Amino acid sequence: MSVKIAPSLLSADFSDLKSQIQMVDNAGADWHHLDVMDGRFVPNITFGPLIVKTVRRLTEKPLDVHLMIVEPEKYIASFRQAGADWITIHSETVDNLPAISEMIKKTGAKAGVSLNPETPLDSIIPFLFCFDLVLVMSVHPGFGGQSFIPESLNKVSTLDRIRKSRDLDFLISIDGGISEANAAVVHQTGADILVAGSAIYAASDPEEALKKLRRAALAARAEA
Repeated sequence: MSVKIAPSLLSADFSDLKSQIQMVDNAGADWHHLDVMDGRFVPNITFGPLIVKTVRRLTEKPLDVHLMIVEPEKYIASFRQAGADWITIHSETVDNLPAISEMIKKTGAKAGVSLNPETPLDSIIPFLFCFDLVLVMSVHPGFGGQSFIPESLNKVSTLDRIRKSRDLDFLISIDGGISEANAAVVHQTGADILVAGSAIYAASDPEEALKKLRRAALAARAEA
């Protein structure tokens, strides 16, 4: 089972965004993870479609735009037009998950759903067939640099078991506190995509940090 590494743009140096994107691309990043925060669903505010459009011009790698915002349906088209390949909404922000998934897919993007650490997995299980990706938050959203919440692994393992038993093909992504130290257990548990911010961008050698993260995850799979 392969693993994808998705550096989180939130931890990049925005004063030199072009070189930051090129750096992680050269190091082998598979995706770019872009956290959009509105100051309502989470306390902080980050960026909108304009930055997504800028990143789109700087890389050919897939862009996973993570909408930590209320009323995401109002902005799906704009983020798709800006260059999002995957659009991930939070289950806590919508009442009709099948409808929001269909709305995303009609734009041509892949549909993802995320849930906060305190949100029970049962709330999305009936709708897993609607989505291409499930993003498990392993920190409380809104701030970078938090410590990994170990209980998040229970959600990952349950999701992996469900997709196998139901013959579903959604990807499992995990975001928050991911590092070389926990990449092995996270990937072994069933996560396909490791979203890492400060572990890559804040490292003294970001390129080597990304490579070590991948090696740690893949080595654990090889030993399993």
